[in-house]
Amino acid sequence: MTALFEHAKPRTKAPYRFDMVGSFLRPENLKQARAQCACGDISCADLTQVEDSEIAKLVAQQKRVGLNAVSDGEFRRTFWHLDFLAGLDGVEEVDAEKFSVQFKAHSVRPKTLKIVDKVDFSQNHPFVAHFRSLQQIAEGTEVKLTIPSPSMLHLITNVRATDYQPIPRYENNNQQLLDDIAAAYIKAMQIFYQLGCRNLQLDDTSWGEFCAEDKREAYQARGFDLDQIAKDYVYMLNKIVEAKPAQDLAITMHICRGNFRSTWFSSGGYEPVAEILFGSCHVDGFFLEYDSERAGDFKPLRFIKDQQVVLGLVTSKDGALEKREDIITRIKEAAQYVDINQLCLSPQCGFASTEEGNILTEEQQWAKLDFIRDIAEEVWGK
Repeated sequence: MTALFEHAKPRTKAPYRFDMVGSFLRPENLKQARAQCACGDISCADLTQVEDSEIAKLVAQQKRVGLNAVSDGEFRRTFWHLDFLAGLDGVEEVDAEKFSVQFKAHSVRPKTLKIVDKVDFSQNHPFVAHFRSLQQIAEGTEVKLTIPSPSMLHLITNVRATDYQPIPRYENNNQQLLDDIAAAYIKAMQIFYQLGCRNLQLDDTSWGEFCAEDKREAYQARGFDLDQIAKDYVYMLNKIVEAKPAQDLAITMHICRGNFRSTWFSSGGYEPVAEILFGSCHVDGFFLEYDSERAGDFKPLRFIKDQQVVLGLVTSKDGALEKREDIITRIKEAAQYVDINQLCLSPQCGFASTEEGNILTEEQQWAKLDFIRDIAEEVWGK
């Protein structure tokens, strides 16, 4: 197929011209099995069998729709981030009076994190077994691993929290905490790489918060220097990228403004963080939310250097298909700031950042991906 843009080309490594952020709607029987396991009606082994079966079906569907890399859809998780972070050494998930951010129109189960010891990563982290299982199910197809960005652990425990009490190791020593978090992620990256991971995505809502004027004002009123925090987060990310085992590992970052039951918690364009993030962070690509006016215009992309930019122009928050002509027009607009061959296309976020999922059907979910694939092939060729 001839590309719509004269010099636009397909891409053979992650991130791909047609890509996916990560999570998929949980099938009803998987939700039921999780509830039964929580009540003690079935065993953990029984739940794992259901998860394996549903992930196998999901992988087949991802292959059918033409994705170059498949994920487990986050089917083994409750939350997109807490499951991984709570599995780190030195971190505990704890009950809270309320969730750490407030979504529009919906409330999330009140859970948060607490640092109780040195932050580290070990082989017994449950995601290691999850990755091994997905590799077997994928049967040679590239596997994509999505985990929360290291920024999220610091944000949740140190910035969002109003009652942070550092353990002695981190008292008056934020630099030590940053270095320990980065070191834990480097260990994780090396372990997953040895298992065959070549496509690692770091999911992050901190930057979405730092784009929102109301949240910036609230954090600044509490005494936070947001530019310094942003630089600290880029520091951690760059330490991880610099420690890549080999250049065949692609590390990308997805920036989100919240995604729970089709709603959100942050609003604002990328301009407040663009120079620090796009201009200084050495990840291989950014998955950027661009499905609504809340994400602003494409002008902040002028700070992009050699990274790929995956435009999240198609919403995952509802099932209505966008107009093909509108998506192509927006790709052309973005290409005024970033070369067309540095651009890719995906949904703006996953379809189920938590096990509850967004408000659309599985049929609409797959129609969205068919729609994105067809546009990507039209723009960049096949």
